Amino acid sequence: MALLDVKNLTLEIDTANGWINVLDKVSFSINNKEIRALVGESGSGKSLVVKAIVGALPERWRIKADRMMWQGEDLLNMRQDKRRKITREQIAVVYQNPATSLDPSATLGDQIMEAVSSKLLSRGWFWQKQQQREKIAITHLHKVGIRDHKTCMDSYPHQLSDDVCQKFMIALALVSQPKLLIADDPTMAMVPSTKIQILKLFKHLNQTRGLSILFVSHDLLSIFSMADSLTVLYCGQTVETGKMDKILKRPLHPYTQALLDSAPSFSKGLERKTDLPTLEGTIPPLQHLPIGCRLGPRCPRAQKDCVKTPEERRIHEHFYRCHFPIHRPTK
Repeated sequence: MALLDVKNLTLEIDTANGWINVLDKVSFSINNKEIRALVGESGSGKSLVVKAIVGALPERWRIKADRMMWQGEDLLNMRQDKRRKITREQIAVVYQNPATSLDPSATLGDQIMEAVSSKLLSRGWFWQKQQQREKIAITHLHKVGIRDHKTCMDSYPHQLSDDVCQKFMIALALVSQPKLLIADDPTMAMVPSTKIQILKLFKHLNQTRGLSILFVSHDLLSIFSMADSLTVLYCGQTVETGKMDKILKRPLHPYTQALLDSAPSFSKGLERKTDLPTLEGTIPPLQHLPIGCRLGPRCPRAQKDCVKTPEERRIHEHFYRCHFPIHRPTK
């Protein structure tokens, strides 16, 4: 049984121009000890998928799915108090912007010690438990590369750099020892040396603690180095999903191929200042989404049938949505 199983997730938001379908039949699953990458351009809906999983969407928005299961339990029809408990204890999230995710009125030390679950504490008086919370918090700050833990814990979010706050957010997510970590572009503001350290930490926790990870990013090089499986989003639609090695070897969707081609290459035969391959055009605005396959206006393989929404197709454990996949010749 999958740890998290999402099938045909659809999200509609209310705008001045009426209801707009921003997520359209998004599907993926995460198994125990799996690292799944969720990739796509900015505006493809990756962060909305994360918020839908943890229940952080406005109530006025319409959300539905064939299923959104957490260890066999339906998240969409679950009582709010039970869902909040699951999010607090079993699913941890690292958001893109720590400045808007941290409490500006509390020190970072208060915030991280509050997140330490009482299940991790041994018996004792309240001051002894407080000492245990502090020790656990300091250990996790050191793990993410924050050595001056005292300054960090005594500070408010606005007093520290975005780099430190992002590392603190990762420590805050890990301190409850979750089963699933959802990392929404967690290394965006970090220098390369720190980014490598964080990615190694994630991989280590996955291998030693069995931590499952949903790694949301458009940093393809980071994804290739750590993910077991890959789900590709374009404009709110799942276009391809499967094992990382299979997709790297044989992508089936034109958009997936375009993403892989756009990754920086370090091959010795590459000429100096060679342009990266790109798709013409831009991702369409929500108010003017094309009918059928949303990649159609930009797709080099598009034909008349692309005005119809493609159904999900499967080759073994490799899923894709395309009328004219790469392995089939066009007319």
